[in-house]
Amino acid sequence: MDFKLDKSHLLQQELFRRFAETEIKPLAKEMDEKEEYDLELLAKMQKYGFFGIPYSKEYGGAVNGVFLYDREEASITSDCFLGAMREEHIPLFTLESQDPVKEFDFLGITLGYEMCYTNILTMLDLAHIHKRSADRGENEPIIVAGGGCACNPEPIADFMDAIMIGDGEDMIMEVCDAVLAAKEAGLSRRDTLKKLAAIQGVYVPAFYEEKRGDNGEYMGVEKNEPSAPDKVERRILMDLDRAQYIKKPIVPYIPIVHDRIALELFRGCTKGCRFCQAGFIYRPIRERKMETVLNAADELIGCTGYDEVSLFSLSSGDYSHIHELVPQIIDRFSSEHVSVSLPSLRIDSFLKEDLERMQSVRKAGLTFAPEAGTQRLRDAINKGVSEDDLLRAVGDAFSSGWNGVKLYFMIGLPTETEEDILGIAELARKVSALFYSMPKEKRGKGLRLSVSASSFVPKPFTPFQWEPQDRKETLIEKQKLLKSALKGIRGVEFSYHEPDISVLEAVFARGDRKLADVLERAWELGARFDSWDEHFKLDAWNAAFEQTGVDPDAYAHRRREKDEALPWDHIDSVVTKEYLVRESERAYRAEVTKDCRLGCNGCFGEKYATYCKIN
Repeated sequence: MDFKLDKSHLLQQELFRRFAETEIKPLAKEMDEKEEYDLELLAKMQKYGFFGIPYSKEYGGAVNGVFLYDREEASITSDCFLGAMREEHIPLFTLESQDPVKEFDFLGITLGYEMCYTNILTMLDLAHIHKRSADRGENEPIIVAGGGCACNPEPIADFMDAIMIGDGEDMIMEVCDAVLAAKEAGLSRRDTLKKLAAIQGVYVPAFYEEKRGDNGEYMGVEKNEPSAPDKVERRILMDLDRAQYIKKPIVPYIPIVHDRIALELFRGCTKGCRFCQAGFIYRPIRERKMETVLNAADELIGCTGYDEVSLFSLSSGDYSHIHELVPQIIDRFSSEHVSVSLPSLRIDSFLKEDLERMQSVRKAGLTFAPEAGTQRLRDAINKGVSEDDLLRAVGDAFSSGWNGVKLYFMIGLPTETEEDILGIAELARKVSALFYSMPKEKRGKGLRLSVSASSFVPKPFTPFQWEPQDRKETLIEKQKLLKSALKGIRGVEFSYHEPDISVLEAVFARGDRKLADVLERAWELGARFDSWDEHFKLDAWNAAFEQTGVDPDAYAHRRREKDEALPWDHIDSVVTKEYLVRESERAYRAEVTKDCRLGCNGCFGEKYATYCKIN
């Protein structure tokens, strides 16, 4: 029997283990000696689902795959386990040592995706830590956040003591040293935060306040602490070879999503796709030496036993030594049958030789991102690839034996027309025809062409940060149009993002501190795991916006003026606003901006010009 564990099952597993340690173990010896069960203990075990067998929902089982031996119909979901932890007074604890999180000096949280914000409140609540920074006492941990979403920290600012902007490798060590020094010196919480604010890249929200006009319009922030910087400058780690990596990672004993070695080749991007936040907030480009990558692969394969190495970056194919690196890894670890995957490939940087080398061990999935269905729109977003590039890349893949390809597109992009949407289907039709035009002996068995369409979300620090997002109704109509156009194309599977989630993502991507009340109220109404379709509770979010008097449309669907104050203006991302404005204007003229490697486009301005080492 194949027992597949999802995230709720893993939570259930850990709760059961914890329950066994704290509840069953102390009574086990006594029950053995008496040869009778503790009835109160049995009642608890029944309540929390210990008496059950795997039984999937499709066959009439419970929601989470557990069929309970109980007279009442029940299902164990994540909320049940959270409730059980609260009822049994089990605080949030670390997996490694089982120490309560509240006993640590500080807690670090990654802001990887806007739809994870409610989970942060759940963690703080389970840890018995006040959710709002202003409510925390002297003995509570310092809550520190970082990650991609930190570039606009305002929606989450009221819940964080400090937020790290930019690369964290050096910054986190300085934060640890500052907290330790403050603790040894007996400093107050506010004085500790002053020490953190003095570190480049660290934003302390309590030292800044929103300014609003007579009509409530947002007018920026102002300092309430003189020692805090006027603008928080993003931290940049210039020498990526110095960046530490975990040399002996914990190897899970159950399958996980990313069950492989992941090695970062470089940070940043030289292409400048105008919708891509990561392409701007991780500039300038910094590469690891090939020797560094090979040594890391050698060490990690040796201590983990993994048989796949994932070489990741924003665009792995743009790594200067990619065509040398792939065969060296495959050759070096041929006896261990280690394969190489490139999860992020640009169509124009992909060569047939790479395919042949990659498939020498096993075929990994191939994913390409044309993003738009017509050349005009690809030029408008500065994608810089052509239809010929795509057909060449997939043609090489098909002739090398691949039959599974994923194509990523985006709908709702600025300047998009119906012709652009239909162009996606036309591209898919050409890819399908290309596959079936090849002799059967040269192609794989049956085409699996996955066409995925996400919805455009305007993100801070991009040339499209001022653009409105399409309304939900418009996105749905575009999805229907594309689905209809794809119907009947041989081998095509279509998937798309739920518009409600995309709209909420846009709200929090461009939001300010007014959203803190919305977030907390939605959490109180049961919002959890918002990025999972099966857990997303639109009613809770709608009620939260209504009860707090906040209009989501003002954040997601309103075009921003180029000269108006933005909630992230006090964050210095290094790329200048003047450059973003120029790129926005070029988008409407469908003008392509050249790759940074072909000459400097002046995105940093004079102040930060030395950061860029490409030219």
